[in-house]
Amino acid sequence: MPAPAPADEPPQCLNCGQAFGPPRPRFCPACGQETNVRPPRLGEFIQQFGGAYFSTEGALWRTLKLLVLQPGELTRRYFAGQRKHYVMPLRLFLSASVVMLLAMRLAGSLDFAALEDPEVAQALPERPRSVQLQLGFGQAGLDEGRFYCEGLPGWACQRLRKRLDVDTRTMVRQMHVVSDRVVGNAGTMMLLLLPLFALGLGLLYRNRGLHFTEHLVFSLHLHAFWSLVLTLAMLEIEAVTLACALLIPAYGALALRRVYGGRWFFLLLRVAVLAPVHALLIAAGAVTVTLVAVLL
Repeated sequence: MPAPAPADEPPQCLNCGQAFGPPRPRFCPACGQETNVRPPRLGEFIQQFGGAYFSTEGALWRTLKLLVLQPGELTRRYFAGQRKHYVMPLRLFLSASVVMLLAMRLAGSLDFAALEDPEVAQALPERPRSVQLQLGFGQAGLDEGRFYCEGLPGWACQRLRKRLDVDTRTMVRQMHVVSDRVVGNAGTMMLLLLPLFALGLGLLYRNRGLHFTEHLVFSLHLHAFWSLVLTLAMLEIEAVTLACALLIPAYGALALRRVYGGRWFFLLLRVAVLAPVHALLIAAGAVTVTLVAVLL
């Protein structure tokens, strides 16, 4: 009676069922999965993580190098079909956004951490005297302890009155919660604005013969870079903040030139149309996110 095959060497692929004949292959000829399936070792997890994300030959660093040093080139190569060695557009944008949102959350936590100091907390007045909330075209707050609300619906004013009618420590805790909510909802807002930006590109460059999804790819790459730049701006170093403020429009113009071509004069005209509209949408989204965080 022949001896049974070892448990770690089944006679067929565990993924697709393809039968193996001698000699046993290392990888399944049908689906490509390894034929020797066993519980993973800890070292393999480290190798997978490090190889994919931190190796100088890995897709992430290759993608970031191209994204940062050659505006628009990553999109151009994607359009040309060179995709295997680079992080996909949506994954790249989501990764950059997560980094930015984590930085925002950390910055907010550090701001509120100072208020947890016993000496600082003891020095706070029992009731807040002066608070100002700018919510789009409206505002609300406390002026010498007196509540005011202007340019907002009545129900919103009533909600804000209850929010502000608390002692100082409770208000600090509430503001911390609001800050976390804003950060949590900001990612969704950014993701929803991307198709609108791509739609604007499609309208301004409708003579290029590109599909909407191709404009969306450019939008994902561009906003991934902008997210990384905004993360640096959170260092609150004056020179860095100024450099980031100049880099955002300059990078956008260079990326547009490389991907869409055309003369600089007409490119700048398109930027002059698209930039204010996009800024207005971002402002509207930020106000909406803040209102939701404060009122709900």
